[in-house]
Amino acid sequence: MNWRHTGSVLAYRGGWRAVRYLPEPVAYRTFDLLADAAWSRRGKGPRRLRANLARVVGPDADLDAVAKEGMRRYLRYWCEVFRLPDWDDARVGTRLRIDNEQHLLEPLEAGTGVVGAVPHMGNWDHAGAAVCLRGVKITTVAERLEPEEVYEEFLSFRQGLGMEILPLSGGDVDVFSTLADRVRANAFVPLLADRDLTKRGLPVTFFGERATMPAGPAALALRTGAPLVPVALWAEGAPPHHTNVLHFGAPIEVPAGSGSDRAATMTQAVADFFAEQIRAHPGDWHMLQRLFTADLEPR
Repeated sequence: MNWRHTGSVLAYRGGWRAVRYLPEPVAYRTFDLLADAAWSRRGKGPRRLRANLARVVGPDADLDAVAKEGMRRYLRYWCEVFRLPDWDDARVGTRLRIDNEQHLLEPLEAGTGVVGAVPHMGNWDHAGAAVCLRGVKITTVAERLEPEEVYEEFLSFRQGLGMEILPLSGGDVDVFSTLADRVRANAFVPLLADRDLTKRGLPVTFFGERATMPAGPAALALRTGAPLVPVALWAEGAPPHHTNVLHFGAPIEVPAGSGSDRAATMTQAVADFFAEQIRAHPGDWHMLQRLFTADLEPR
């Protein structure tokens, strides 16, 4: 028996169930304590988060304080994921504020569909559930997690919120073509866009350094003619009385030129939008992985 595999499955399933029965203030406080413990151990994830945030905050900022708060907000995201299935529709809708919703609704009213570019920021599951409640069809992709049982749990969870989820890899459909079909059917297709998982990303300048970001959002918008709308998410206030925010930016302009050049220019514009929003809300950027080219292992 693979005890590590079994332990991971039991931990996720146990967390998903046990946390839902805790009083809300106790649940948030418990996850704050877990975040503080993880920060004090300075494991791989907290160290990487701190290194990424060092590019974001200025030299006068208390980097450790920002990174510690970032760990807390990351764990609060997990607390809410575990508890979200018990939220009724009224709570899902009222606990989320949507800024500039017209950038989503106007293209949908025109029947063009919308491609969203989303960073690892805030609570995107809550945002997706709230947007689905407004009658918007959402299709997105999810990275296939290990163990497989954990991936299946997340698949069921997100489908239960009203979203269609396609596996990023290992499925039996052409993901890009399927996403294009959904956009043409007037769906909202939000895609995580600040970390390249394919190793075929486009180079960008991000916080003054080189990085690569996925080409998919820009390529999908160019393929379908749908607007590419960048998104940011953050939390305001202290839990459990905080409000999650879903902020839509203006659609990215489509430049003149060839397809590849246009995609590169649009992806850089997405990176610029992300940088502006992350700089304003650094604690809400959940980037615990290597991102900048200088940090990547030689390939």
